[in-house]
Amino acid sequence: MILAVDDDPEVLGAVERDLRQHYRSDYRILKSGSGGEALEAARQLKQRGTPIALFLVDERMPGMTGTQFLCEAIKLYPESRRVLLTAYADTQAAISGINDVGLDHYLLKPWDPPAERLYPVLDDLLSDWTAHVRLPYEGIRVAGARSSPRSFAVKEFLSSNQVPYRWIDVDQDPPTRELIRSFGDATRLPVVLFPDGSHLVAPTDRELANKIGMQTQATLPFYDLVIVGGGPAGLAAAVYGASEGLRTVLVEQSAPGGQAGTSSLIENYLGFPSGVSGADLARRATTQARRFGAEVLAQEAVALRREDPYRVVRLSDGTDVSCYAVVLATGVSVRMLEVPGVESLLGIGVYYGAAMTEAATYRGQDVCVVGAGNSAGQGALFFSRYARRVTMLVRADSPGKSMSQYLIDRITATPNIEVVTRAEVTAVCGTGRLEKVAVRRLPDAENHELEAAAMFIFIGAKPRTEMVTSLLELDEKGYVLTGLDLPRTDRRPRGWTLDRDPFPFETSVPGVFAAGDVRAGSGKRVAAAVGEGSGTVGVVHSYLETV
Repeated sequence: MILAVDDDPEVLGAVERDLRQHYRSDYRILKSGSGGEALEAARQLKQRGTPIALFLVDERMPGMTGTQFLCEAIKLYPESRRVLLTAYADTQAAISGINDVGLDHYLLKPWDPPAERLYPVLDDLLSDWTAHVRLPYEGIRVAGARSSPRSFAVKEFLSSNQVPYRWIDVDQDPPTRELIRSFGDATRLPVVLFPDGSHLVAPTDRELANKIGMQTQATLPFYDLVIVGGGPAGLAAAVYGASEGLRTVLVEQSAPGGQAGTSSLIENYLGFPSGVSGADLARRATTQARRFGAEVLAQEAVALRREDPYRVVRLSDGTDVSCYAVVLATGVSVRMLEVPGVESLLGIGVYYGAAMTEAATYRGQDVCVVGAGNSAGQGALFFSRYARRVTMLVRADSPGKSMSQYLIDRITATPNIEVVTRAEVTAVCGTGRLEKVAVRRLPDAENHELEAAAMFIFIGAKPRTEMVTSLLELDEKGYVLTGLDLPRTDRRPRGWTLDRDPFPFETSVPGVFAAGDVRAGSGKRVAAAVGEGSGTVGVVHSYLETV
């Protein structure tokens, strides 16, 4: 973009005519009749991510001189070339502008003929700009700060849903910081900038989902099958349910893939000898489910109720989705590390899970991974590509009790990963960012301080059953009981009113099934979850024949 500014309509028209004649194939020409109007246009262009290559501005304008305008404009576009149009009497102002705003050139009016007195000057300036400027990203931009937990959450949401974006650290980008200041409260981060020029300030996940076009509302009043949870089990149920002709909708509150979707590399999944990332597996499965006609809602399911012969799922926005059958595939949530300092540093140095969006942030620094399961091992291997050193803190005598041998072998062979056994975290500390992790070594309870820029926590999980606690039978750990595992009285499951026994995967409420990690006795592996999700659809068909 070339922006021309002059308060004289005839001069402005002549400037626009000459610029279009010579530069229209490479640049868009925008004209403005005042400094204030031009400054607002520059802000809007910055918000859209549109580069301005050159400002061509008249010096003597009422309200705001050309030099005053450029003083403000270069805060938004410091790399743009700056040219003043002046009368002979204003040459001293132009010379002062060279010092005040880094003026690249000034041109005396009139500039006829332009082929001799205008184009050679601008050609040289534009050529220099093209050679040195980094053209902006044209998609979604997230402008935030490393000290903002919500900035991390927005990046995770977009990344998990495989929505491309560019991260802008406002502490390192003064022009973007200046733009955000014009929105009002510059402390509310992040600001998400969209290609159409709109923006959202510190948006919720639902606001983001609506803005980027994710489906948040069901299209049908009634479904054969509602699946709650978009991990491997839920996605498999969606693929098989939709492919077999069931009107199917999957409800997922964050992003398809579940915990498996955050795995940097799954190396023991059947059919992928070189491994497959959790994000790639989730993307393929989601595309497959949609191709067969399943709907995927970016919503949170908050309650489930029984209205025989129907089942009704209540969503977080207050709407209901009615159906014949429900598959609970809500999986598990990470277990919290309850030690001093964790809560205040969440998202700014302390993370639950892999947090792959942050890997490059800690390039060349020391990080630690807390946990000893497969997810922890995969996370340590992933971060070892970026971090100077990765320290794994394991409470047991060795990670072999909960980690697959292939991961143990790879970790042993990675020189910048150190495994510290019989260790537990007792506190974390830092001001505005993580600085140190306090570790107690067993059995002598000796305390150590570990310097670390980031800590990634993988210390187990608990079932996501809050929405069905008062409805379904659960085991002592909160997992959903199904089939033969249901507690019985007089040879029937407790409270069971039907003449038949529960189907496999069927819970204590007929027509409500459970699959994957949330089910008591499940295999807790990706392949096992996929098998359960697909297998559940077969018994859903059997149930539908009885309705």
